[in-house]
Amino acid sequence: MQDLLQWRPMTAGDLDGVVAVARVAFPDHPEGRACFVERLALAPDTCFVLAGEGRVAGYLIAYPWPLEAIPPLDTLLGALPSNRDSWYLHDLALLPEARGGGNARAGLDLLFAGIDAPIALVSVNESAAFWQAQGFAPMGSPALQAKLSSYGPHARYMVRSVPKPV
Repeated sequence: MQDLLQWRPMTAGDLDGVVAVARVAFPDHPEGRACFVERLALAPDTCFVLAGEGRVAGYLIAYPWPLEAIPPLDTLLGALPSNRDSWYLHDLALLPEARGGGNARAGLDLLFAGIDAPIALVSVNESAAFWQAQGFAPMGSPALQAKLSSYGPHARYMVRSVPKPV
């Protein structure tokens, strides 16, 4: 199956597949379909799916957001804030059969190619080592730790700075 998977822009027709992948990838952090609908509407240029053989096997969602601000889980944003100085990588999720073949890295490369600002995320499910390998570094403060409480005990706020030109 992995050979037939390709990243492409997310469409409204992909949302049921996105919700299904999210249920598998993040069973302890469920989010309703309305959250995915809204994220796609707010930032369509940075929402992607990994698809093939007529189904969604993964997705990536990012949107402009203030650095050190953590959007609450399963909550509609209403609009993007005006003071957005970075991007928030809301989710990168793959079904188990789509993992291990470079699909995550390919999706991130697609995202990184279009963004020249810091990118932040919340690492869950003990994935901090993966994110560090992708250039993200943990950022901590008492205020951030309080905001992370709903994400679980292993949650880490991480930031990838803009790479310096060589």
